[in-house]
Amino acid sequence: MTREIAVVAFAQTDHGRAGHELSEVEMLMPVLHEVLDRTGMKTADIDFTCSGSSDYLAGRAFSFTLALDGVGAWPPISESHVEMDGAWALYEAWTKLLTGEADTALVYSYGKSSAGSVRDVLTRQLDPYYVAPLWPDSVALAALQAQALIDAGDTDEPALAAVAARSGNSQARAAAPGDYVVRPLRTGDCPPVGDGAAAVILAAGDRARELCERPAWIRGIDHRIEAHGLGVRDLTDSPSTRLAAEKAGAFERPVDTAELHAPFSSQEVVLRKALRLDDDVRVNPSGGALAANPVMAAGLSRVGEAAARIHRGESDRALAHATSGPCLQQNLVAVLEGDPR
Repeated sequence: MTREIAVVAFAQTDHGRAGHELSEVEMLMPVLHEVLDRTGMKTADIDFTCSGSSDYLAGRAFSFTLALDGVGAWPPISESHVEMDGAWALYEAWTKLLTGEADTALVYSYGKSSAGSVRDVLTRQLDPYYVAPLWPDSVALAALQAQALIDAGDTDEPALAAVAARSGNSQARAAAPGDYVVRPLRTGDCPPVGDGAAAVILAAGDRARELCERPAWIRGIDHRIEAHGLGVRDLTDSPSTRLAAEKAGAFERPVDTAELHAPFSSQEVVLRKALRLDDDVRVNPSGGALAANPVMAAGLSRVGEAAARIHRGESDRALAHATSGPCLQQNLVAVLEGDPR
């Protein structure tokens, strides 16, 4: 890489069920103001803007154009959008800054899961010929993965419960021991339904040092994908995560923190193994997606949470992971570092 690029600011909503009283723009506006205020920048100071969201969640086509009202698209701005979690929008913005065509970028993402049944909406990600017509929802597919891990001896139900409890999942505390959603996953093993938004600002080189006392430098970032057909995959492993981590340089030196986008407790087991994380690594100190899972923003929040720990001096080298699709189908890994103290 010819340019150093860093996350210099991060902001997110207090994720929860916002209900119908807030539109996507109303939910997003405070986050955009907060992330800009952290750097003292205005919208006109941003060279490139990239967003991530889903028309399926919103229930209408080109829904991202409404969110631009919150950004301010006049005078005309350089803008792009991905129909993915915001972590992939960050990847596009990072690429834009690498080319030298921009020095700063605003990346944001948002999702309102409370407007409908997110378990049913996510079935639209499945193979449209053989799997989607059966309507297996996201929890049922995650349960297949969890059972495969248990059958392979990689985990058991008490271990999954411990992951859920460590995350601070309110559902784990409220659920009775026998509250299965889809066996072997209990209520606490599944993510809460929530609405939310997240935003980060990227900056290159000296501009990053001007905007942030301790920038979180992106030392490597990569994303890979598994086969679409669930039947041809080993659900107890994640080769795409391992390959993305290798290409991002995650295995070159140990990390002290890992923010993993694992919406289900069983998926943390898969990711820990693929990423070779030992007990010395702080995993999901923020609580991760089991504590708050705004679809389309949870992955960007993992990058933001890892960067924020570097900003505060609580981490020196952190790994951030984002996923999309059923059973960890698509995976992105970023490695972030702070300047030596």
